[in-house]
Amino acid sequence: MDSRPSPSTARRLRYTPLERLAVARPVDRIAYIARVCAGQRVLDLGAMDETAWAAKRGNGTWLHEEIGRNALRVDGIDNSAMVPAEGLVTGANAIIRRGDVTDPARLLVALEDCPDVVVAGELIEHLENPLQFLKRFAATERLSGKTLILSTPNASALHNFLIGLACRESTHHDHLCILSYKTLATLCTRAGFSEWEIIPYFSRFTEMEERHSGAARFAVRAAQYVVNCLERMFPLVSFGYVVRIRI
Repeated sequence: MDSRPSPSTARRLRYTPLERLAVARPVDRIAYIARVCAGQRVLDLGAMDETAWAAKRGNGTWLHEEIGRNALRVDGIDNSAMVPAEGLVTGANAIIRRGDVTDPARLLVALEDCPDVVVAGELIEHLENPLQFLKRFAATERLSGKTLILSTPNASALHNFLIGLACRESTHHDHLCILSYKTLATLCTRAGFSEWEIIPYFSRFTEMEERHSGAARFAVRAAQYVVNCLERMFPLVSFGYVVRIRI
């Protein structure tokens, strides 16, 4: 598979309030990223899922595991205390080691081979300085021509609006920022990248569905179907974005 992104459209953005944006149709986040990584050597940043990683194994909802199904090799990095000093073997071709995900030069020294794809799934919203993080990858010569895949929640997501009507907000206590289509384009531009594409991804109510049964589970599935239909019609209100960058 060609892992190169399409040329950026950011130079055509005018940043006016009523500007119409040419946004792609939403994708399934995990399936899309896993396809890009198929047959590739992958560096998976923030690979550990601390909330329920054991429960997610084998059901298609843990990104690290799904990448490993078809990738040549996956080296995960995470600073979680759940990762032992010797590393956590997650598959025949995959391991997670403890380390600093924000220092690409140091990470590459520890790897036998330079990765073809670097994945940072649902990571940048946790970082104190997302722009500095991206600049470091743009400046890492060994990664020139490789692919960087980010995913992050969408500030303009439909669910944010709906629960806001009830005076609520869905934000993890570790989130330091929440980004939109245009702010992601701005980050890519200021980091020094010249080619990228920003692709929305669908909402998934998997954990909510697993907590319920019977009629309640049916209601969750029905709600997801309705939300996904609206996301397909209006991509800018999708749950989040995948950003595919040529370094």
